Amino acid sequence: MVGKVFRKARRDFMFRYGLRLRQMEHWLVARLAMVLLSLLRLLPPDSALNFADRVTRRVGPMVGRHRVAVDNLRLAYPEKSDAEIEAIALDMWGNMARLAAEYIFLDALFDFDPNASKPGRVEVRGIEHFVEIAGENRPHILFTGHLGNFELLPVAAATFGMKITALFRPPNNPYLADYIHSTRRSSMGALLPSSTGASFALAAILENGGNIGVLVDQKFSGGVETTFFGRPCQSNPMLGMLARHYDCDVYPARCVRLPGNRFRLEIEDKLTLPRTEDGSVDVASTTQLFTDVVERWVREDPGQWMWFHKRWEISGRRRKRGQAKAAAGQ
Repeated sequence: MVGKVFRKARRDFMFRYGLRLRQMEHWLVARLAMVLLSLLRLLPPDSALNFADRVTRRVGPMVGRHRVAVDNLRLAYPEKSDAEIEAIALDMWGNMARLAAEYIFLDALFDFDPNASKPGRVEVRGIEHFVEIAGENRPHILFTGHLGNFELLPVAAATFGMKITALFRPPNNPYLADYIHSTRRSSMGALLPSSTGASFALAAILENGGNIGVLVDQKFSGGVETTFFGRPCQSNPMLGMLARHYDCDVYPARCVRLPGNRFRLEIEDKLTLPRTEDGSVDVASTTQLFTDVVERWVREDPGQWMWFHKRWEISGRRRKRGQAKAAAGQ
């Protein structure tokens, strides 16, 4: 009896100690990141972004996620040489560094003016879609991927009077999450953290005729099986389900990073969603369609996507099920 009590007390102590240790690690990492961003704020935007790019291209290959990125790139581009793979991985680190630094310069970077006589740092394609969506009193779904500075898309939407709620996944580090959220412009529109119940919140927005924006290029354990770069992966069927239930228009939108710290924001034509025999939206095929759109974007600008994300990792449960089906078919 005494031994059980002792072991339980020891487990409780180690659990609390682990939590405190993780909390301290999060705090230290967040403080370091905020200090670095504060130092970058002292520089002109272009100098700060270029500096962050150069430094991260050197540091990125030293972290464990670089190996994940390289392995993913080899799976996606088996025809490319090692030098080409490394070049894309370095471009990715440069893009991620710029994205982080751009949080503190969003106000200065977004200079798009529909009435300007000459182009600025930001150019927009598909203006007619921005205007159309803003003027329609019915729900719309916009989706994008982690390409370029995707944070500029809701800023552009607000510029055209489009009210949109963007679903986002906060960083695992709670201190960094608070900092990033506090630096977002109020004109970016409403923000909804990705958590339990988020799908119901998005449904309520569409129910009331609102617009939602969602990133669709991350792994979703237990999701619909799709293919990305010809390899199986799992994708979240939520948007397909919402599109089926509300039968609303769906638009792809993306940000492309251009030379000279410039950006191109674009909304493409609305998609024709695949349907079942009864005329309702086919959720699985629609989810694959979204994945295909993101793949097209990534193929056009591979260095602007987050290759260190474990996109092709299949959950153990599904993997075993797939292996069992394959064995049964032999």
